[in-house]
Amino acid sequence: MTQTVEGTARDAVLVEDAHVRSMMGFEILEPLPTRSAPYERLDPFILVHESRLKLSEFEGLDTKHPHRGFDNLWYILEGSASTGHSTGPDGAIERVRLPQGALLALRTGRGAWHAESIGEEERQEGRGDTDWRSVLFWVNLARKDKQVEPSAQVLLPEQIPVRQDGDAAVRVLVGEGSPVQLGTPGLVYDVEFPNGGAFSTSVPNAFNGFAYMLDGAATFGANKRAAKPPQLVVLGPGEDLTVADAAPGTRFMLMAGKPYGETAVFNGPYVD
Repeated sequence: MTQTVEGTARDAVLVEDAHVRSMMGFEILEPLPTRSAPYERLDPFILVHESRLKLSEFEGLDTKHPHRGFDNLWYILEGSASTGHSTGPDGAIERVRLPQGALLALRTGRGAWHAESIGEEERQEGRGDTDWRSVLFWVNLARKDKQVEPSAQVLLPEQIPVRQDGDAAVRVLVGEGSPVQLGTPGLVYDVEFPNGGAFSTSVPNAFNGFAYMLDGAATFGANKRAAKPPQLVVLGPGEDLTVADAAPGTRFMLMAGKPYGETAVFNGPYVD
């Protein structure tokens, strides 16, 4: 349900606390799916999870699980974590090291395994008590692309474009200058205000969009709705977003994309 509005600033139409849910025996924050907005309002974004754990907590735990039908993006906010995914030859598990600020983009396509032995290398190096924080998000694939070959792409911190917009440092995980592409036009920004302040950015009017607060506090949209962690801010129609009154250290994820307009069929770890 996307409206096309020319030359207008976006409002924040919903501010909602993330809820806590159990995942593999851990409590994580789940801002998306939201209890108050239908999928059509957030299409193509399916799920957002934030985790704050110690890698020692994964010791002896089998975290290997299957996925299909979407892009699975995992962004490391704090610490580092190693993991595995079955995109090697003949579906072999590939290991990857993800330092702080790295992004793993796993296109699950017709089927892939993910997250085998999270943090195994770090624990072997005696760094199991490292604090680790991450954001995981799922982005749908068009029905015509559900059966593509699975693939994985790692973007190291130095490969992520960074620009200064107003008072904000913006890391472009998906969007102009980033090699990571979704199945539909979109953007994913990590926005941080080291000293507080404000910024404005273009969000194409054909996109659905939202922000997820990680740290600090700020106001969103032309209507200046206040938000703080761990809140989700759903954006209304328009083509520009203004964030203001940001406290020093404020940080949030901004995600927006062109909807497919297809009904997503949710089946546990699969999206058909």
